[in-house]
Amino acid sequence: MSDHIPMRVAVVGATGFQGGATARLLVERGHQVRTLSRKAEADRPELPGVSFGEGDLGRYEDVRQLFEGATHAAVVMPLVYQAETVMRYAQHIAKAARESGVRRLVYNANTRVPHRTTNVVAFETRRLAETVLREGLAQSGVELVVVRPPVYLDNLFSPWNGPALLSEGVLAYPLPEAAPTAWISHRDLAEAVFAALTVDGIGGHTFDIGGSVSLTGDELAAAFSRGLGREVRYVPLAPQVFEQGLSQIVGPEAAAGVSGLYHYMASGLEPNLMACDGGTSSTALSVKPAAVEEWVARQPWHMWIEEMA
Repeated sequence: MSDHIPMRVAVVGATGFQGGATARLLVERGHQVRTLSRKAEADRPELPGVSFGEGDLGRYEDVRQLFEGATHAAVVMPLVYQAETVMRYAQHIAKAARESGVRRLVYNANTRVPHRTTNVVAFETRRLAETVLREGLAQSGVELVVVRPPVYLDNLFSPWNGPALLSEGVLAYPLPEAAPTAWISHRDLAEAVFAALTVDGIGGHTFDIGGSVSLTGDELAAAFSRGLGREVRYVPLAPQVFEQGLSQIVGPEAAAGVSGLYHYMASGLEPNLMACDGGTSSTALSVKPAAVEEWVARQPWHMWIEEMA
């Protein structure tokens, strides 16, 4: 649809890791990108080529200004888990997309979503946002495409993983060892979002994107061993321990929201929730996610050696 025609894309969430990866890829491919931020210019991440507008998703006029002149939109919600707030954000986005005449909006749910409702806010607020967008864009002429990723490889390239991997060969993460997971990188997420923005005939579809294969914890460690050229073993991390560490970075409320996903996975209620979809999404979107060992081999792990020194 638009892969060869310059798009003007409103990216909601470009100051975060996922939205930032999408924004950078769009700029790299010659498209115009605009985003919204409440932060002062000095506190914003470096996003060369991205135009910033000051504002808040909670104020409709700010969102409307972001969407002014946009042909497409890519949306990921911030780490907010109050249902009323998320609903208001989604309502503002849907209304702005309608009124500005956006052709297609791609919503990154940030996670897979169970078929049945749960008491996990990390799932239910994202389900709520998707529902509000579907209802708000129905009969509007704006196509909605939803992508639901599993877990990000980039979570493993972190201060709490890098040093332990290099010094002890330990890969610790709050997923059960036996849970098959289609790990995906932020870059491959961006590729999927780009495809969702541009591929013809997929309006209204939902895709459980992810890596090309599902890996258990031990299989993930084996892939890391190949990528790093050293022995790595997987250690399941207790979700409550993960939550305690995360709360020091993003605060207790956001940490509780994020970690709810891992508490749910630890319950074993839906062990295949994060697994690959058998190639359905990659075929429809014409994307080919990198193998885990290839991603591992490309990362600058030496920086953690410098950190430890």
